[in-house]
Amino acid sequence: MKISKNTLSILKNFRDLNSNILISKGSLLKTLTPAKNVMSSATVTESFPVEFGLWDLTSFLGTVSLFEDPDFNFKDKYVDIVGSNGSTVKYFYSEPSLLTVPTKDVKMPESVVSIELTEEAFSELKKAAAVLNLSDLSICSTDGSSIVAILSDIKNNTSNTYSIDIGYNESGNVFNFDFKIDNLRIIPGNYDVSFAEKIVSQFSNKNLDLNYWIALESSSSFTSTVGSNIGVS
Repeated sequence: MKISKNTLSILKNFRDLNSNILISKGSLLKTLTPAKNVMSSATVTESFPVEFGLWDLTSFLGTVSLFEDPDFNFKDKYVDIVGSNGSTVKYFYSEPSLLTVPTKDVKMPESVVSIELTEEAFSELKKAAAVLNLSDLSICSTDGSSIVAILSDIKNNTSNTYSIDIGYNESGNVFNFDFKIDNLRIIPGNYDVSFAEKIVSQFSNKNLDLNYWIALESSSSFTSTVGSNIGVS
């Protein structure tokens, strides 16, 4: 079988979340950070014929990059990666018990805030965070009208900040959802983002069947003024 470029891109992204992975039989890929504060799942076009573990995703992806468009012949204990000229790598699987894997699916609590985060806006924020050496991102509406993304160092009251407007809060509710920038390792794209009250967020890619569940920091807050979900336009 072949593995598409899209699926390899997802595996490269999952490598940034966790260096190992257990791939189940079928089309659903899942990963979990060692700290268990970020989980991701993706449904891909391929259907893997066996369950197999990869201890070092960097090594596996590097091996795949040796070939232009290889075939993958999955066996019980290893996969043969075969190039167009017949060159072959026998790549052995890892013992599943050694891997950090999700043991259950995330049951997203009821959403209290929903926004759209564009690829352009997120790229701007990531670049600014790197240039200004800022570790925290806050999605907030402190005036009950505009929704702003603010970069800062929450532990430093005199840190530099960087902010952009990302939407309008029609409900008037007040909220502040905090993330560590290092936890926002998502594939570039446009996302629908929903927030459960002070617990967890869900980033859903608009073009791929790809979701991330990212824990909110304990400094997050939400105050409802109307007792209903927020709509953002």
